[in-house]
Amino acid sequence: MLTLTSALPSFVDDRDQLARLSGGDHAAFDEIFRQWYEPVVRSANRVLHDPGVAEELAQDVFLEFWRRRETLAPDSSVAGYLMQAVRNRALNHLRHLAVQKKSVVYVEALSEPAEHADVAVQSGEVERAIAAAIAELPPRTREVFVMSRERGLRYSEIAEQLGVSVKAVEANMSRALRMLRERLAPFLARNDDA
Repeated sequence: MLTLTSALPSFVDDRDQLARLSGGDHAAFDEIFRQWYEPVVRSANRVLHDPGVAEELAQDVFLEFWRRRETLAPDSSVAGYLMQAVRNRALNHLRHLAVQKKSVVYVEALSEPAEHADVAVQSGEVERAIAAAIAELPPRTREVFVMSRERGLRYSEIAEQLGVSVKAVEANMSRALRMLRERLAPFLARNDDA
């Protein structure tokens, strides 16, 4: 005979999992990963509508969950932590895309083909100004900018190579774009007047 309690799914107690996890128990992490990976990916995909990026963000969330295992409150909700973390990362990713879209407009405006000799001269000036502006960025900010824009690395790849968080990479990219906009403002204004 099937009783009510035997019909309910067996959920592992979060406290037990977190206690084991904070002690470095890989089996506890594997249990959490197997139980929550698909829901975390689905949650990210509902925001992003991009399954590939959703999976990448989910992997980042689990990596960060493992890294923070010793600092998690023992009475935390595993599901609550994972879902909030992936939601935050997905929203940050959308904000990053919006910033990228804005910067593309500037780059395209600065790199339009020269139709006249004076435009060619201005184009050379702009290229030198861009190179000088990039060279004037603080070393870490410049490194992150170059890795992203010239080498085409994703933020998570940059973070891994530099041994910093994705948030630190995002902060450096925001700083770089802000500083470049300020430094190149005279050229951007000139293009707006044209």
